[in-house]
Amino acid sequence: MNRQKATRLHALGFAAALALGPALLHNAAAQQAQTSPTAPAAPQPPAQRATAQKTPGVAVADQRMMRDLAQANMAEIETGRLAQEKAGSEDVKRFGSQMVEDHQKALSELQELAHGKNVELPTEPDAKHKLVATGLKALSGEAFDKQYIRMVGVTDHRQTVEKLQRVQRETGDNDLRAYAAKTLPVVQKHLQHAEGLRGAQARK
Repeated sequence: MNRQKATRLHALGFAAALALGPALLHNAAAQQAQTSPTAPAAPQPPAQRATAQKTPGVAVADQRMMRDLAQANMAEIETGRLAQEKAGSEDVKRFGSQMVEDHQKALSELQELAHGKNVELPTEPDAKHKLVATGLKALSGEAFDKQYIRMVGVTDHRQTVEKLQRVQRETGDNDLRAYAAKTLPVVQKHLQHAEGLRGAQARK
């Protein structure tokens, strides 16, 4: 074989190698993927594990009742503090003080119950109760006493009594029913006290 022919064959072989290169690399990669062991699955993030292990929640209706009761308690605490500050009658001031004490206790017990069941409660009264509180802030003395006893002492406590009675009838949660049974007599006593104060105001 002469030198010129050998050079031509070498060039042809190099060109063929270039043409086959990508295919050979592809085949090698495929074989490596087939023979390599399967990669272990990534560990599950803590948040996903927590979701997977989460226990069933409280019924939607029960959550709604708990939130309503929380807002009622917070409204009584807020307006009770206003009564301590702005009432003209010592009887109304004492009534307001009792509302703060009793409803703070009822709210704390409800918050503890909700926490144990992963139920998030509101942190402030609803719009209706806020409107009542805003109106009372503009009053003082005898005018405050009459509006506070009428709107908060009587009307709001009647509504709270109805809410607690509805909880006892409708809830499927034994703990919530027990809370309502414990709280109802306290709220009924508040209502009777408020009705007595309103009667005394009417006789003046």
